[in-house]
Amino acid sequence: MAATKVLVVDDDLNIQRVLVFTLKQEGFEVLVASDGQAGVEIARESKPDMILMDAAMPKLDGYAATQQIRASEEAGQRVPIIILTSEAEVAERVKGLRAGADDDIVKPFHPLELMARIKALLARSGALAAPITGETVTMGRLGVFYGAKGGVGTTTIAINSAIAMIREFRRRTALLDANLQFGDLRVFMDLGLDTASIVDAISEPDLDADLLRKLLVRHHTGVDLLLAPPSPEAADIVMERQRSHPASLTHLLNLMRRAYDYTLVDMVKTIDDFNLQLFDEADVIFVVMTADLSCLKNVRLVLETMDHLGYEKGKVQLVLNRSNAYTGINVSNAESALNRKVDYEVINEYRGAISSLNSGEPFMSSRPDGPLGRSVAEFARMVDEQTAAEVAATRT
Repeated sequence: MAATKVLVVDDDLNIQRVLVFTLKQEGFEVLVASDGQAGVEIARESKPDMILMDAAMPKLDGYAATQQIRASEEAGQRVPIIILTSEAEVAERVKGLRAGADDDIVKPFHPLELMARIKALLARSGALAAPITGETVTMGRLGVFYGAKGGVGTTTIAINSAIAMIREFRRRTALLDANLQFGDLRVFMDLGLDTASIVDAISEPDLDADLLRKLLVRHHTGVDLLLAPPSPEAADIVMERQRSHPASLTHLLNLMRRAYDYTLVDMVKTIDDFNLQLFDEADVIFVVMTADLSCLKNVRLVLETMDHLGYEKGKVQLVLNRSNAYTGINVSNAESALNRKVDYEVINEYRGAISSLNSGEPFMSSRPDGPLGRSVAEFARMVDEQTAAEVAATRT
């Protein structure tokens, strides 16, 4: 099988050398161009599998070169392009995406991050790729995971449920990190800080399906992610945009509904305007809990709040995590205290869960057949069966 061919377009000889060395070490065949015009010509003649395109070059800059490459592509062809830029500003990054780039990376960058971006884009351009279009028929389910208190495993269940939906049921699935100040998906899924986020999406006045696709990050498991802001300060941009233009969040979520069978949202415990809108927009609210007194107290308050907000009881579903852990309170006791049934149970395997989080490799990817993987897969199966039945009922 021929080696994957990567075209490097950069006028800086030092960067050329570093990129060529790094790529060849990974087994790629490398082509080089020292200006944008030469890059366009080599791309047309050699048909590379991937292009690394510097933004600032003589004769033809990277943005114009990318536009020319896109204009010359035949129907059904689309070579992945990563823009290499020295500008971290949102406006510059959006400029690259609008020119036709699939991703960008700010110089100086770590070779490991670059390789992760390249491999993710190559995977996206393969069989797992699912272009976002308004015409795609999907189940369009929006589910939010809300922890009754900190440390109950909300993020872990959200991540691995998304992977299970793809792995077990071939459902198109996206994850949205709504922990705006301290989102964990970047860390828990071993993604770089220098990637697009919800800031880019919600701040874009002309956000459409094509631009949204470029702002999502594809994990090697097939899950597409819209990440939290890279810094706590950037969270204010999202909050202010939501306050002044709440329709922006609605529009974003609607685009994701049309693109995916499941859009799963990892939320924080705070109840503010942003989270209240997520509750309103959601089809189902998964309240993640554990069987201990402080958590049960919080769950009762959450259920009362949801009732005051006027949500139907079926919209709020209880997920008992670590259901087999010894706490002195069994499932029956918990249900009696809450005066309602627990909808789903996920078993306890604390060591395996922590190990997967610290390694950046979710257990549904590294150990899907282990006890915890099977338990989450069963949770996903029950959710998918219920969703499929509800969708079928609405379409008949």
